[in-house]
This record gives sequence, C-alpha cells and structure tokens, in this order.
Amino acid sequence: MRRYELMLLLRPDLEDDKLQSAVEKVTRAIVNAGGSLSKVSPWGKRRLAYEIQHFRDASYFLIHFDIDPSEVRGIERGLLISEEILRHLVIVLEDRGAGAEDDELVPAVAERQPVDGELETEARREPVEAEPIDYQSAIADAPRTEETDQAAEPEPAEQPLAQA
Repeated sequence: MRRYELMLLLRPDLEDDKLQSAVEKVTRAIVNAGGSLSKVSPWGKRRLAYEIQHFRDASYFLIHFDIDPSEVRGIERGLLISEEILRHLVIVLEDRGAGAEDDELVPAVAERQPVDGELETEARREPVEAEPIDYQSAIADAPRTEETDQAAEPEPAEQPLAQA
C-alpha cells in the first residue's frame, strides 16, 4: 500500500450538501477500491489563477489516503467523469512498506545511485551556487571574426521622407 494525497477543485456554485455528497462519492470510491482514508480537509473557496470552465473560484478539498497503486487509475477515471469536479491531482506521498511514521507526510523522492567510477559521496553532492559571470569582459575577450563584426555594426537608420 502507498500513501497518496488527492487535491480536489469543485465547482463554486454547488451548495454545501452537494459539495459534501461529491466528496463522499470520492471517499466511497477509495474505500470500495480497498483503500483507507487518513484525512479529509476542506480548504474552502479560493480564487483560481485562471478560469476553468468559466469559473474564477473553486472549493478545495485535500484527501490523504492509503491504497494499492493499481487501484489509483480507476479512481482517477471516476474523478474525470464527475461534473462537480473541475480539476484533481493525485500525488504519491510515501511507500507504506518503507516503515515511515504516519505523522510524517513527505513526498517520495528517488535517490540518485552512483555511476561507475563515481564515489557514493559524489552522487549525493549538493548543488553548488555558480559564480556570477562578467559578461562585459567575456564579450571583450572573445575572438573577433568578420561575421561577428558585421553583426555588431548597427544598421543605418532610415531617412524620413521629405514632405512636398
């Protein structure tokens, strides 16, 4: 079993009882597929970054649940059919077999394995901030050719037409 997070964006024009029935329909589908619910959090109405189906707002719900990975596609198929749901996103939080605690919800990340000839510490090296580049001196030091000289010359400005 894996732990998943589901974000639902529901139509803002739905009444409270219809919102609850839409969320219950989703949670029932999760339980019927052999999953178990951990948490259902209503986030309320929020402004969307862009219009979705001519709506500028949506009612947000966040659902944490555990389910077999093979069942997730069937649940998503049901979410796509529902007219009440504007958008949804399912994210894998953790693999339940890894032995992580229930309170800790950390997105699953694959660690990079060392390649031949690379030490294990090199594979886990943190990114280093690059030094700033002085573009002016880099341009001045660059070798000059006819093509670069022609590209650097400004084109002659058009002369205004004389009025008669």
